Amino acid sequence: MTRGVVFDLDGTLIDSLPDIAAAANALLADHGLEPLPQKQIGSFVGMGERVFLDRLIAATALNAGDYDALMGEFITHYKASTGLTTVFPGVLEAVQALKAEGYKLGICTNKPGGPLAAVLDAIDLAKWFDVIIAGDTLSVRKPDPAPLHLAFERMGATRGVYVGDSDVDAETAQRAGVAFAFFTEGIRTKPIEDIPHDRAFDRFQDLPAICEDILRPL
Repeated sequence: MTRGVVFDLDGTLIDSLPDIAAAANALLADHGLEPLPQKQIGSFVGMGERVFLDRLIAATALNAGDYDALMGEFITHYKASTGLTTVFPGVLEAVQALKAEGYKLGICTNKPGGPLAAVLDAIDLAKWFDVIIAGDTLSVRKPDPAPLHLAFERMGATRGVYVGDSDVDAETAQRAGVAFAFFTEGIRTKPIEDIPHDRAFDRFQDLPAICEDILRPL
């Protein structure tokens, strides 16, 4: 039996909101607009770059008629914004412990491939993962379960856990029929009790034991 653990990225493995906010505010500055607070920008995150830009336009005086150009500008800023991103405490130790126990590890994120590659390179994180599914790997994105199914399929995992920080991740796990371990210190916009989960944790040191408990032999 091959066991797998798949992680969301932003707000789960990495604290990237400062860089996401910097990219969004750089776009606003390009158009002579005032910056938005980081917390407000955090409420735009989770459904991929198109929904993010839709929400940014709705909250500002950006011109929706320039959508394609705005997207190109935003992605350019997004790929360049990596200097403020950090790995959450305990992540590397948890990942190493899981690998030592024989788990296959993956990432399944709605972050598009260009910015994803840039940030993973900046923080040297990709080397720990067997599979990485970007937001544009398929034509659909979370909470559609297909990207998560693909991650487990490519790992050859017959049982697994999905680790995320948001209601989008919780819905993805539910629709995929996969146990959900909920990291409560990420970019969530809903109360913990309103996000369905099998286990919740606020310290990555606890994750290996959680996975062992969820995936104990039947």
